[in-house]
Amino acid sequence: MASKLDPSEFVDLDYQDGRRPQASQEAPSPAAGPDRAPTREEVESQVADVQAELARLRQAQEQLERERAALEETRRRQAEWKTGREEMLRHLTRGIGLLEEAEFSARQEAEQMAKAIAGLRDALNKIQAVEEEKWTAENFQSEMTRALTTLENARMEWNSARLKFPLLNPPAPEAATEQPKENPSEGGMPLAKMDFWALSRVGLGLTWPLVLALLVLITALLLRKP
Repeated sequence: MASKLDPSEFVDLDYQDGRRPQASQEAPSPAAGPDRAPTREEVESQVADVQAELARLRQAQEQLERERAALEETRRRQAEWKTGREEMLRHLTRGIGLLEEAEFSARQEAEQMAKAIAGLRDALNKIQAVEEEKWTAENFQSEMTRALTTLENARMEWNSARLKFPLLNPPAPEAATEQPKENPSEGGMPLAKMDFWALSRVGLGLTWPLVLALLVLITALLLRKP
């Protein structure tokens, strides 16, 4: 009967001893762990990454600034359109109303003026149609009455046109305001223009009757004393 095999009999102890140093060399050293200090190449790589990120953020900021400027310009133009639209709607509506009213008034005035012109022209033709040289002794009174009637109708037409159109009225003459002239023979020289001696003579001329009466009264009183 065959005996049981021992696995240790087939193990090459020299081969295992030769692999132990190689396995120990491949094991990671403690310095290669996550807590080790970064190398210069790693720092430069990180700096380059940060600079690239800053450049990207700067470009994004510039793009946002351009978009903001475009939005502000759009908002300004919209506000300008809204304000200008309301302003022009107000002005145009008011202007159309005023011009329509003025046009209506002008049309009415033009119609009245046309009627007045026709009436004045008709009155003028009627007056010019009167032929005095054809009057005779027999129709003198009737022709004169007819001519005066034509003249009165023309005057009424003229006065009616003057009331409607002030431009037919002649300009009123300016009132001449004449300053009253001083008459030396009536009032004499003004007191303000007299000198002292002239004023003294005037005062003496005004008061001498009173002085004379006082002298007479004093003389009479003195003569009555015993």
